[in-house]
Amino acid sequence: MLNKKFPNNFLWGASTAANQIEGAWQEDGKGISVMDTLASDFTKGMRIEVDSPFEERYYSSHKAIDFYHHYKEDIKMMAEMGLKAYRMSIAWTRIYPNGNDAAPNQKGLTYYHNIFKECKKYNIEPVVTISHYEPPYELAKIGGWTNREMINHYIKYCKTLFTEFKEEVKYWITFNEINCTLVPFGIRTAIGLNACMKDSINNDHTRFQALHHQFVASAKAVKLAHEMNENFKVGCMIATMTAYPLTCHPDDVFATLQHQQMRNYFCSDVMIRGYYPTYAKRFLEENQIDLLIHEEDMDILKQGCVDFYSCSYYQTYCISGRGEGEGVAKEKAAGNLISGLGLKNPYLKASEWGWQIDSTGLRYLLNTLWDRYQKPIMIVENGLGAKDELVNGEVHDDYRIAYLKEHIKALKEAICDGVNVIGYMPWSAIDLVGLSTGSIEKRYGFIYVDMDNEGNGTLKRIPKKSYDWYKHVIETNGEEL
Repeated sequence: MLNKKFPNNFLWGASTAANQIEGAWQEDGKGISVMDTLASDFTKGMRIEVDSPFEERYYSSHKAIDFYHHYKEDIKMMAEMGLKAYRMSIAWTRIYPNGNDAAPNQKGLTYYHNIFKECKKYNIEPVVTISHYEPPYELAKIGGWTNREMINHYIKYCKTLFTEFKEEVKYWITFNEINCTLVPFGIRTAIGLNACMKDSINNDHTRFQALHHQFVASAKAVKLAHEMNENFKVGCMIATMTAYPLTCHPDDVFATLQHQQMRNYFCSDVMIRGYYPTYAKRFLEENQIDLLIHEEDMDILKQGCVDFYSCSYYQTYCISGRGEGEGVAKEKAAGNLISGLGLKNPYLKASEWGWQIDSTGLRYLLNTLWDRYQKPIMIVENGLGAKDELVNGEVHDDYRIAYLKEHIKALKEAICDGVNVIGYMPWSAIDLVGLSTGSIEKRYGFIYVDMDNEGNGTLKRIPKKSYDWYKHVIETNGEEL
C-alpha cells in the first residue's frame, strides 16, 4: 500500500529573510550591509547601485516592514497560523557590524535570542540561514567573496552563532541560494560587490573564484558546527532552475543536461559529495577559468559535507541547443534568476510577472534530487508573487491558494514516491520587500502589510484568505487542501 500521508513530524512552515523584513538598518549597533546600499528605482523597476547609502533615495532595506519592532506580533500570528517551522536569516551586520570587528555586537545577539525565545514559546522550529544576500559593506571594499580573507571573517561569525544559539537552533543553512553567484545579479547580492566593485570584474572567473571561497567557508562551517554540537544539522540551499528540453531533438536534450549540471547540480554536488565533479572541471577548462585553489581546499570540502539539501522552487523553463536559424521558435522566459537563460514552455501558464507555473516540475525535481543524493530535503521557498488588493479590510488571494494547493499535491506525490522531504516552508510568511526591485507590490505573504512601494502606510498586519487556508492544511497535516 502506498502511504500518501505526510509524516507526523513534518515541518510545515514559512520563510522570510532579514534584509527583506527587519528594517532598523542602523539601530542597536547594526552595521551597513551590501543590501543597505542598493536604492530602489521604481522607474526602472529594479534596485540600483549608488555611491553611498545616505543619498536622498529610497532604500527598502532601511525600513522594510519593520519586523525589528513587530517581531512579537508577527511570530504570534505565525503561531496562530499553526507554523511548526520558521525559516529565517540572521543579519551578519547585526552580529559583526563591519564584518571584521574584534567582538560581536551584544545588542544584535540579544535581538536574535529574543526571536528564538518567541519561537520556542509557540513550539516553532527555527531554520536559520547564516548568510542571506547581505555581506557587510566594509568587506565588499576588500573585494567581497573574491577575496579569500572572507572565509575567516565568515567562520568567526559562524562560531559566534553556534556558540550563542546552540540551545535554540538545530537547523542551519550556510548560504542562501549559493548557485545564484553564477546568475547576473549574483555578483552583488551573493558575493558582496556593488558600487565598490564595478562591472569590469563581473565575469565568470570572478564568479567562480568567489563561489569556491564560499564552498570552502561552508565546509569549514559544517565541520565546526558538528564539532561544537552533535545535534546541529547543517544544509545547503539551492535556487532550483529546473529545465526541460524545448523539443526532443538530441541537441536540445543534451544542452539541457549540461545546463542542469552547471546551474542546478554543481553547487550541491560539491557541498554534498565533497569534491568538484568532472563535468565542472571540463566546463572550467573549456572556458579558461583558472581558479586559485589552495592545496588543503579539497580535504576541507570532503570534511564539511552538509547534512541536508534545501532549495527554492518557483518555476521551470526550457533549453535549446540549437541556433535561431535552425527552425526553432524561441521566446525568453521571465524571472530574475533565469533572465537570459531559459525559454518559455508552451504548455504552461504564467503568473502576472511571467513566471511559469509548474507543480509537476516540483515532483520531477524532488525525485531527481533524491535519486542523486539520498539526503533529507527541505523546500524553504515556494510561492506566488501577485498584486494583492485590500478590499474592505480583506485580501482574497484565491490565486495563491490554487498555486500552493497544486504544489502541495505534487509534494505529497513525491513523498509517496519515496522522497524524504522533511519540511515545506513557502515564501513568504508575511509580505516583504522584493529582492531585485526593493518594492512590496509583488506580494508573497500569508499576512498582508499595509505599506506601499515607498514605505508609506500604517504597517498594520492583516491575515489573507490564504492564511486561514494554510492553517487548515497544517491542522490536517496536508490531508485537506
